[in-house]
Amino acid sequence: MKVTEAQEEVRAAYMNGAIGQLVSGGIWTASAVFGGAGAIRPAILVLVFGGMLIYPITQLVLRLIGWRGSLSPANPLRALAMQIAFTVPLTLPVAGGAALANVNWFYPACAVIVGAHYLPFVFLYGMWQYAVLGGALVSGGIACAFLLPHAFAPAGWFTGVVLVLYGAWMAALPRPRRDESSGPGRLP
Repeated sequence: MKVTEAQEEVRAAYMNGAIGQLVSGGIWTASAVFGGAGAIRPAILVLVFGGMLIYPITQLVLRLIGWRGSLSPANPLRALAMQIAFTVPLTLPVAGGAALANVNWFYPACAVIVGAHYLPFVFLYGMWQYAVLGGALVSGGIACAFLLPHAFAPAGWFTGVVLVLYGAWMAALPRPRRDESSGPGRLP
């Protein structure tokens, strides 16, 4: 399988990543609701534990709408997708350290971590649009940390809104459709 074919299968199997971004944006937004209400500990817990559920919820939604949401064993990008997924939980201690120094840096640190994690998606999906998403989250997280160091929720709201808007954008883009014989995509 050529790299371009593997990327096409990733786009087809995961709807350009649209559902994953919408699920992630929903979790960030739910967390920001708590954060905006001053419930900082629940806000952090919703984001951390909700973040652990992004992939399973995404898989559930994809299957409920008739999408496979998996790559063929022949796809060489399967391993890359799993490696990218583990970068966020492995770097969360950085956000924890930032929050210990200033709890208002929790969301900005998480936004930078999540944004940086999206940069390899440019290759995984073969879509330049992930550089836009990654850049927006990294720069937004940094801006919130420096411009609003005494406010907890803004970076949470920012990240949630960006992810939801990005998910809608990805859903609107054309994506390859694959039938039963050529690999994952829409179920017949």
